[in-house]
Amino acid sequence: MTSLTFLGAAGTVTGSKFLVEHDRQRVLVDCGLFQGDARWRRRNWDPFPVDPATISTVVLTHAHLDHCGYLPGLVRQGFNGPVICTPGTAEVAAIVLRDAAHLQVEDAQHARLEGYSRHDPPLPLFDTGHAEQAIRLFRPSTDPVELPRGITVSLHRAGHILGSAFAVLALDDHRLLVSGDLGRQEHPLLLPPETPPAVDTVLIEATYGDRRHQPLDHIRLGRLIRSTAERGGVVLIPAFAIDRTAVLLHELTGLARDGLMPRLPVYVNSPMALAALNVYRSAVEAKSPEFRPDVVGGPDPFDPGDLRLIHSVEESIRISDPGRPSVVISASGMATGGRVLHHLARLLPGARNTVVLPGFQVPGTRGRALLDGARSVKIHGRYVPVRARIVGLSEFSAHADSDELVQWLSAAPQPAEVVYVVHGEDHARAELATRIQDELDWTAVTPGHLERVKL
Repeated sequence: MTSLTFLGAAGTVTGSKFLVEHDRQRVLVDCGLFQGDARWRRRNWDPFPVDPATISTVVLTHAHLDHCGYLPGLVRQGFNGPVICTPGTAEVAAIVLRDAAHLQVEDAQHARLEGYSRHDPPLPLFDTGHAEQAIRLFRPSTDPVELPRGITVSLHRAGHILGSAFAVLALDDHRLLVSGDLGRQEHPLLLPPETPPAVDTVLIEATYGDRRHQPLDHIRLGRLIRSTAERGGVVLIPAFAIDRTAVLLHELTGLARDGLMPRLPVYVNSPMALAALNVYRSAVEAKSPEFRPDVVGGPDPFDPGDLRLIHSVEESIRISDPGRPSVVISASGMATGGRVLHHLARLLPGARNTVVLPGFQVPGTRGRALLDGARSVKIHGRYVPVRARIVGLSEFSAHADSDELVQWLSAAPQPAEVVYVVHGEDHARAELATRIQDELDWTAVTPGHLERVKL
């Protein structure tokens, strides 16, 4: 019997883990961390539903934390098989996992010193040694990979971040497609997702399954920066280190070139974002086929004119409040950790400042609380008043919206037998499932956490 079990991203946007069992082989597609509400984050600490040592292979669709971040934890519990991914994902995921391990250890130490953890002593979910073990398991490939027992894995461009892919698993005579995260048709840097092939079963993400993105408004961001500068304030942009920081720098470069924003210092204060930016720059210089033609071969697409890259902790502390009109880009994108917390602690109380949230904010995160109008947020055990202007710019999301998801499915050469709608809040999954049924006349289901189905 061939089966599929939803170990994550069923009822939430995070924790993507899908277990395929076929002829005594276990293949885990994605291995993400749960994020957001405490009820989901606590699941990172639960015993894994199957013995990790019995999983033969992990397939990663891309390098975002909610798709690859649990891998060191899986290794800690005994997994030692190959991790199949694209070369771009291997390069970027190494950055993400090292940073995640560093933050796990750092947060545990900080909690111990400040005494705000309920655990004594606070422990990390995994450490840098586990991250390095996981990275050594990467087996990047651009060609289909044959596994034992008649399983073949192929990865196809998803256009979400550099290296992102949707996975197709051929399980003897059954074909399963796992979308991972699908990119926009109009991603500023990357080409759109490839057309899906004919398959029997589809798992499709629904991050924006109930929404349509507004067109990217270049002038609006420029006006926000200009009005904040005129007040003498700082524009703080909590941004995902992978892809979003590069996209924002590309956008700021265009605004500066066209005179739509004042010339200001632009600080990038995130070690992971700087490492990822180097990968993106190298890929652009190498004319990677993942990028749009207008991005490669021209001037540096990531330099708005007064770019200041912050490497050391001392530099980071010094510019936690730059004290002059400027733009600060820092991670993490949902304000769950990282250097952006120090900026928020200093800048949120100031009414002249603006915090721009350029993407999806998972419920239970500080970013979502700010977007929902919180008057204060808790940072490092203390409540910080919110007087800064808070602005959401969801059009910067790298996720396909509801229309793009339905259009992508409709391009398949034949209908799938069933579509499982995952990686979304329940209302978003339900709305996308309804659209798939009504507009495509395909069977669409919203599976539950730990639900198991036959393929």
